Amino acid sequence: MLILYNFLTRITYFLLWIAQWFSKKLRLFVQGRKTIFETLQNKISETDKTIWFHCASLGEYEQGLPIMEAVKKEYPDYLLVLTFFSPSGYEIKKNTNVADVVTYLPMDSMTSARKFIRLVHPSLVFFVKYEFWPNFLFCLQREKIPVLLVSGLFRKEQMFFKPLGGFMRKALRTFTHLFVQDKASKELLESIGIHNVTVSGDTRFDRVSQQIERDNTLGFIEEFKQDNLCVVCGSTWPEDEAILLEYINAAPANVKFILAPHKIEIGKIENFKKRLKKPAVLYSEMDDKTLLEYPILIIDTIGLLSKIYNYADIAYVGGAMGTSGLHNILEPSTFGVPVIIGKNYEKFPEAIRLQQLAGLFSVSDAEECNKVFTKLIEDRKFRSKTAMITEHFVNSNIGATEKTMDYVKKLEKMS
Repeated sequence: MLILYNFLTRITYFLLWIAQWFSKKLRLFVQGRKTIFETLQNKISETDKTIWFHCASLGEYEQGLPIMEAVKKEYPDYLLVLTFFSPSGYEIKKNTNVADVVTYLPMDSMTSARKFIRLVHPSLVFFVKYEFWPNFLFCLQREKIPVLLVSGLFRKEQMFFKPLGGFMRKALRTFTHLFVQDKASKELLESIGIHNVTVSGDTRFDRVSQQIERDNTLGFIEEFKQDNLCVVCGSTWPEDEAILLEYINAAPANVKFILAPHKIEIGKIENFKKRLKKPAVLYSEMDDKTLLEYPILIIDTIGLLSKIYNYADIAYVGGAMGTSGLHNILEPSTFGVPVIIGKNYEKFPEAIRLQQLAGLFSVSDAEECNKVFTKLIEDRKFRSKTAMITEHFVNSNIGATEKTMDYVKKLEKMS
């Protein structure tokens, strides 16, 4: 099975190499991997002690960040090496201060895995949530390097739990310990004979809870909002914007909207503005504008959303109306903000749990969206009660980082 896997990996990389000429993202994916080993040779010496974190993309980086920060504080003499699989993670976080070395992860061949591990020679490895690369895992096991999975999340539809999933189950068993988000994941792993599992929760709760302690002041948002109610629509996709449009156009005058699209694409933003019946101002053009006069502010930049949620009275979090995947509902929740999402959220346990607690509302079309917004805006007591639920939800689920670090401190390898 390993021979077949390696053959398919080679074929996949060849196809990606061809496809790069038709896709900017795939070109970054392929070209970015050309300098991996050169970067490692230049930045890591044979005498350096290292700890390696691997994240698939940006979301996993945010999940792993609380542990990275804790590890950096606990083991300041170690270099922290961070790898990404996807350009959407690497390109945004390649200059992060939390890591000493940031690169792409090489394609999962035995040759690349051996060379990578030889150059990095980590004392400890963290894989965040997903990403199970057999050649890397088998190589790490042979070198007797401890590997931890953090914020893991498993579903019965995954290959590990299928009759033909023996090869991937073998790779999964190489983990020294698996920290998972929920009891269901633990039970699934135990059903295939994996018992070195701890239900630690989701490190994203720790991550967003830290946001409260930071300075979240944004003067331009205060100028824009004033004493009005504020709806923040974060990480939206065209499918989300299509159902939001009707309510935005019909909303009362005392309700202001901040829209922060997931992708900053000027053409799509301009197209959305044309469909609005109210004036909207872009973040990039607001210097010479009187923000108070505008009911709609569109954030055509990145990096501000987590602070903007501090000013929200209601939040719509995008991604679940289509198939791109629900974005982070915990960012508004930590500020005690009622959350509205789309209909496709069955793979996101935090959304399911918050909906069960009545702190989150799922809508499937514009009509449902209008009803939920109307209820939250017109019924102040209902809005306040929902807000308390979301804030309590975050506060009662922190602690995954501490549980993981307690285990790390006991590892003989780190002594």
